[in-house]
Amino acid sequence: MIDKVPENKVSFKYSFKVTLNDIDGLGHVNNVAYLAWTQMVANMHWEKLASDELKKNVQWFVLRHEVDYVQQAFNNDTITIYTWIEDVKGARSNRVFRIYREDELLVKCKTTWCLIDAKTLKPKRIDNELADLFIV
Repeated sequence: MIDKVPENKVSFKYSFKVTLNDIDGLGHVNNVAYLAWTQMVANMHWEKLASDELKKNVQWFVLRHEVDYVQQAFNNDTITIYTWIEDVKGARSNRVFRIYREDELLVKCKTTWCLIDAKTLKPKRIDNELADLFIV
């Protein structure tokens, strides 16, 4: 892999096959599919690490996506997505994604998320306990 997961980060990986639903009129994976995949994998990572209590009290929403499309993917390709939290500051965190077909980098993505209180729906500072779930 070109971009390795930093050793001090708690990473998550998920593999799956591209389906026809992901393909656009040009015959390759649509850019919207990549964003849907990043959201899906981010949610899976959160579900794996967070306690039921934490999931009940806080939620995340996206503030920004940065996407670099390096190569195309096609129907039936096996895709592996790696993700980790790069950093946290205040109520924000930056989550990094690397999307591969075997060892070939297809997409680099960085998403800025905001933590919110589930009851008030207002931004909530990411405390050390929550940050420690993702950053060793």
